[in-house]
Amino acid sequence: MDAFYASVELLRYPQLKGLPAVIGGGRRKIDESLLADNEGRELRFIPVEAFPRLRDYVGRGVITTATYAARQFGVGSAMGMMKAAKLCPQAIVLPVDFDEVRKYSKLFKSTILDIAPVMQDRGIDEVYIDFTDVPGGQREGGRVLARLIQKAIFEATQLTCSIGVAPNKLLAKMASEFNKPNGISIVHDSDLQTLIWPLACRKINGIGPKADEKLQRLGIHTIGELAAQLPAFLIDNFGKATGAWMHEAAWGRDDRPIETGSEPVSMSRETTFDRDLHAVRDKAELGAIFTRLCLKLAEDLQRKGYVAKTIGIKLRYDDFRIATRDQTMASATADGKTIRAMAGA
Repeated sequence: MDAFYASVELLRYPQLKGLPAVIGGGRRKIDESLLADNEGRELRFIPVEAFPRLRDYVGRGVITTATYAARQFGVGSAMGMMKAAKLCPQAIVLPVDFDEVRKYSKLFKSTILDIAPVMQDRGIDEVYIDFTDVPGGQREGGRVLARLIQKAIFEATQLTCSIGVAPNKLLAKMASEFNKPNGISIVHDSDLQTLIWPLACRKINGIGPKADEKLQRLGIHTIGELAAQLPAFLIDNFGKATGAWMHEAAWGRDDRPIETGSEPVSMSRETTFDRDLHAVRDKAELGAIFTRLCLKLAEDLQRKGYVAKTIGIKLRYDDFRIATRDQTMASATADGKTIRAMAGA
């Protein structure tokens, strides 16, 4: 889905279409305050100048997503909002409405399943679809079916998506980024050298910042340069499994099937504080936030029918160092009090 969280917000506020806007940084109170300040007007009629701007934001929030107009200024997801404010101070700030996002997530996925029933859920805004046995799925290299899916999703949700069609999941994921927003990209095996090899290694889903930094130190910047390396060289530098996988990925090889029944490995809840909280002076506030996170996590587990045995915590300090700890219990649980007691210990 294209800038999914932002696009869902623009259904509520169509007057902001085409403007730089970021999603994140607060709880859902903005609708109430905007309505109160604008004498009860409908949300879609509130003037643009009434919305809060990134230049006025103070806090530790992180951007969930940004509209394409904001992305042109270098603003992107997972960026700190204070940093984004320096790049695009005029951007409008909107919070996330998780209930609304979940509603549209279910709607676009159910729309796809009506057309192509072999689908792998990849999170709130992304799926893999197998076109192989769908009637007409091979016409124009998959473009006809991709157009049909785009049209059906738009009719059901008024939201756009971008689709990459390729022989496997690895290449399809890359292709889905080629022509955003609302684009379709087809990649055949024969397109590897022209479309894939000129790309940066980071474009391979699975090569993160640390691996990319090491590749760059080795003088390997593009996927084509990665493909030119001997498997033994990559194995020597990245280990047997990762080195072998990098070589295969650079050559566009991926035999992973579409997994229609995959299960989550873990579930988590986290928050970022608006100010630094002190371990002693702010102990009561920290404790209340910690308890709320544990209870929310328990609700998530219960709602989805899961139990867990290993409880972990992650703490980020003001210098961005991260500490993690976990404990495994004798029996699994989805009870909030039990999770809180283990997390506290």
